[in-house]
Amino acid sequence: MVKIEIVEERDDHVTLLLKETDRAFANALRRTLMSDVPKMAIHRVRFELGSIEDSGTGETFESVGALPDEVIAHRLAMVPIPTFHDEFCFLEDDPGNEGLPREEWGTPASQIIYHCSARGTSEGHLVTAGDLNVLGEEKLQIPELYRNIPITKLYEGQYIEFYAYAVLGVGSDHSKWNPVSGVSFSSRKIATIARPVKAKALWDLELSIGKSDFKNKKLEDVQKVETLVRELHHVGDGTARIEDFGDAITLDDVSGEYLFSFDTDGSMTARTAFAMACKALSARFSNLSEQLAEDL
Repeated sequence: MVKIEIVEERDDHVTLLLKETDRAFANALRRTLMSDVPKMAIHRVRFELGSIEDSGTGETFESVGALPDEVIAHRLAMVPIPTFHDEFCFLEDDPGNEGLPREEWGTPASQIIYHCSARGTSEGHLVTAGDLNVLGEEKLQIPELYRNIPITKLYEGQYIEFYAYAVLGVGSDHSKWNPVSGVSFSSRKIATIARPVKAKALWDLELSIGKSDFKNKKLEDVQKVETLVRELHHVGDGTARIEDFGDAITLDDVSGEYLFSFDTDGSMTARTAFAMACKALSARFSNLSEQLAEDL
């Protein structure tokens, strides 16, 4: 059975150590994170068109701007929407849609609605994700960290108003439903001092990793080895120190162990994304086992 250790974790990033597995499993996990983890994203936008008049100043505003509606809709699709998997269902699974045409699908059980209304100024008013106001619970509001994402800019006499509808989807259907980025894995490595005298070329630079970090000429700490790999560039190919250093320190792969890391877009924590990926991958293998049992 695969063993997993957390090496580093933040809300939007995690680095894991996978043990007793192989490259095929790590790659299956990578692909599942990108394609099968459900995420909320703005799927449809209804723009209000025409002109309005300010009752106080009498100024008239037109629903025009520098960016076409299609471009604005695309930008909105990339805004991280808070995702609570246990509170929403897919649009296609919403029982409230029964008997309705597809263009009218969507209830509070399957979608989140955001409203935006903004007017331009002579200096230019930057419309951001923070101008989206959720028609629902406060926890569904765009997270503070992402409220400065720019949407468009409006000048004097211009205004924009729209309703944006977010629904659950998966990355295999469209990239806007991909909750992760930078998903990668590599073999875990152990560093060994092969030539102590030559290794002095690295120690003399007084970087993060020193001779004292090695025990019995070996360095096994995952994070320190990753730091060492980066610092070896100071004495590697293309540097003036390569002849002095040579192959003083060797890096060897650990069989069956892989470092796995990724970031999220902010719609969910990295821990949630990973848990959902494991759940989806487990279900896929279970279905495959059942099909094989039936066929055989």
